[in-house]
Amino acid sequence: MIILGIDPGTAITGFGLVEYLGNRYKPIAYSCLRTDPELPLDLRLQRLYQGLQEIIGTYKPDFMAVEQLFFNKNARTALAVGHARGIALLAGANAGIPVAEYTPLQVKQAVTGYGKADKHQVQFMVKTLLSLKEIPKPDDVADALAVAICHAHWSSDPGGLMR
Repeated sequence: MIILGIDPGTAITGFGLVEYLGNRYKPIAYSCLRTDPELPLDLRLQRLYQGLQEIIGTYKPDFMAVEQLFFNKNARTALAVGHARGIALLAGANAGIPVAEYTPLQVKQAVTGYGKADKHQVQFMVKTLLSLKEIPKPDDVADALAVAICHAHWSSDPGGLMR
């Protein structure tokens, strides 16, 4: 199965496509969508949506996994991430792809085995599990790959947290 992992944001939305077959992970493509902070929000969201549509059309993933919003002390940042999450969910739904959402705790648990792992531990495990030469940059890309790995982990676990 091919999983599209998304780490949403209005400035940077990380994405990572991972093939999961027989308990093996294979990276297909990963990068990020960036929007110009000078653009109005509606145009930034439109560009994110168009970018996600293009990725979905090109790679035809079987599943999409999106990181859930975690509590953020900065309400403005939380709102912006919420907008980007909505765009990602809409892109998946409009493409007819099953969409799953995972909390940061679930992602960390699936990737490192420890729900309170720090960012470096998660990034190191993404690099290791996908046999990459280096940790993907920016952080949003490594996070998106971690979300895709998380979906593979939980969807293959009969007692897991899939809905």
